[in-house]
Amino acid sequence: MNSYKRTGTTSLFSESYRLEKLSKQGDPLERLTKVVEWEYFRDTIEKVHQKKMVNAGPKPYDPLLMFKILILQRYYNLSDFQLEYQILDRLTFCRFLGLSLNDKVPDENTIWNFRDKLISKGIEQELFDKFSSLLEKHGLIAHQGKIIDASFVEAPRQRNSREKNTQIKEGTPPEEWNDQPNKRRQKDVDARWTKKNNQSYFGYKNHAKVDNVHKFIDTYATTDASVHDSQVLDTLLTEKDQGQDLWADSAYTGQEQENTIKKYKVKNKVHQKGCKNNPLTEVQKESNKEKSKTRARVEHVFGFMEQSMNKLYIRSIGIKRAIGFVGLVNLTYNLFRYEQVSRLDGITMSNWEM
Repeated sequence: MNSYKRTGTTSLFSESYRLEKLSKQGDPLERLTKVVEWEYFRDTIEKVHQKKMVNAGPKPYDPLLMFKILILQRYYNLSDFQLEYQILDRLTFCRFLGLSLNDKVPDENTIWNFRDKLISKGIEQELFDKFSSLLEKHGLIAHQGKIIDASFVEAPRQRNSREKNTQIKEGTPPEEWNDQPNKRRQKDVDARWTKKNNQSYFGYKNHAKVDNVHKFIDTYATTDASVHDSQVLDTLLTEKDQGQDLWADSAYTGQEQENTIKKYKVKNKVHQKGCKNNPLTEVQKESNKEKSKTRARVEHVFGFMEQSMNKLYIRSIGIKRAIGFVGLVNLTYNLFRYEQVSRLDGITMSNWEM
């Protein structure tokens, strides 16, 4: 045995040695911690827990710790069980959360309950808006042009008969489910099927309006997957967009959409759409090609979610939780996008007036 290299012995410095090596290899969580002032979110996140009238019962975990756990969950797209296990197992997760190896870790039920309370109160939207306002205040949401697009959020596929799916679409779930509450709880009656490029999808959609300059998500909306992208245009646009260029693909064309664009007084940079009896001219094709150079920036946003954040896949049931899921996904994207911009431009929240 003495002829082999020694791997070391356990000591007070063993953990530090591992973390130092992980830092050199590049830990995205450590980079995020260096530029985000998490206390900025405390006032909002503490709304999850109502103040107790008595001191009986166990004390809850710090809501800021739980918030960071939810950011971890969305960045790595982990189930509650996987998340608990990974926090116990991974040094980088513990470092990000400020936990030592001797600290207790919230279990999967605690994580589920905290997230459910947060979503039921709409706090994910408050957190998103608060961070967006800060980005806007410091010029990172620049309002020099917006890009709109949507991405599927897939849900576990339901094995229902065609007849039952028809009933669900009509808003009347099968009566026999009323006598099977456990089965009813496992059925998502809000998610919908749709097809795109001959591929079927079941679930929801994340509709996003992205700022052209730094690619932050400015506004978003959640619908079931069957809602056409163009139907959410009026929801995404605001008075702040007035006078700005608006880029989008040809799915956002039509008289209703043109009226919406005029209503908000934005400059129409939407791709033109040809049809069988009225194909695009060469000039229109060239115009679309030029527009694509800017419009493609929104693909970087959804590409980051698909690759770095391990795809948009929801494990919960119902539109309410889907709205919360999408809100947390978009906030997580903006936080990590902020880290990228900070690294390139030398910006940190610690230098900002909050």
